[in-house]
Amino acid sequence: MDKTHLCEFHQVEGFIVDRNLSLANMMHVLEQFFMRIGVTNLRFKPAYNPYTEPSMEIFGYHSGMKKWMEVGNSGVFRPEMLQPMGFDKDVTAIAWGLSLERPTMIKYGIQHISELFGHKVDLNFIRKARIA
Repeated sequence: MDKTHLCEFHQVEGFIVDRNLSLANMMHVLEQFFMRIGVTNLRFKPAYNPYTEPSMEIFGYHSGMKKWMEVGNSGVFRPEMLQPMGFDKDVTAIAWGLSLERPTMIKYGIQHISELFGHKVDLNFIRKARIA
């Protein structure tokens, strides 16, 4: 454990299946999602994932810590993943897995991830904090 890592993590996953989706579509969806929860400074970095190509890690900037933090991973499903499920060749799936803790740290300026769990939680902050 350190300032940005717990022993386990919590993740929200999503996907969209449609015809002719692209990497640009996925980036736009992720930018809109993060903007709506208050995380507006994002970067995307190419990554390897076995079931998606292209794949990207997503980073958000924590201004209080003055560092980029990974907040998720994403990709466009490879065609050989979709065809056995009966999808047409022009059907694409974009998918992502996003952290819950790190975007919360960025949004509220929390300096140490342990402030979100256990005995160090400020219950007044929890009661007053807006969800989105």
